[in-house]
Amino acid sequence: MRIADAALEERLGHRFSNRALLDQALTHSSAIPELRGAGSEASGDFASDNERLEFLGDAVLELLASEYLLAAFPEWSEGQLSKSRARIVNASSLESAARRLHLGEHLRLGRGEEKTGGREKQTLLADAFEAVVAAVYLDAGLGAARELLQRILFEQALEERGERIAESDRKSALQEFLQGRGQPPAEYRLAGESGPDHQKTFQIEVWINGECLARGEGSTKKEAEQQAARSALEQLERTGVKG
Repeated sequence: MRIADAALEERLGHRFSNRALLDQALTHSSAIPELRGAGSEASGDFASDNERLEFLGDAVLELLASEYLLAAFPEWSEGQLSKSRARIVNASSLESAARRLHLGEHLRLGRGEEKTGGREKQTLLADAFEAVVAAVYLDAGLGAARELLQRILFEQALEERGERIAESDRKSALQEFLQGRGQPPAEYRLAGESGPDHQKTFQIEVWINGECLARGEGSTKKEAEQQAARSALEQLERTGVKG
């Protein structure tokens, strides 16, 4: 039975013209010696591991994640875009995408890797996802890879974090806004906290030029600071600041 079965193709939303590409994308290097030593006709389908495809997939991911963020957040600076792209394509996000596709069930592993839980390892899953992205790209082009990533990775990454990716650099954006107008940096002050220890809510004030400009709330101080920075930035962009 081939590892690149119809169920996986359905989850991918792509039916391969060249099924061998997907088989290669799911073949870990640990499986190669055993496959070649098996002497079976099937082993010929798995003569190569997924490392070269992983290399290509990484580049495709970087390109399409950049494209996605440019379109989704036209007001962001280069620094904001770079930080958010890194969050979207980090190993944790790629592992989550791989799990949504159940890639672990389809990996071709050597016996040693199998015994040590290779199907659940973050690195193997993230690498396999990159390789699958490359396989889709080689089989059907950039458009097919873009559709897969938007559905399985990009949109999910934003949903899982709520607005955190979009908000992750509000403090940096506020700092850049003030610096560009010759203003001192904002100051964040804890205004209060409420709730039990396991479910606290923090209130943070953001002060600019000796004035409390906005407040934010969150389940962590960092989250509350981001909300305060967002509110402050919105006010300043509407009214401007005096130089």
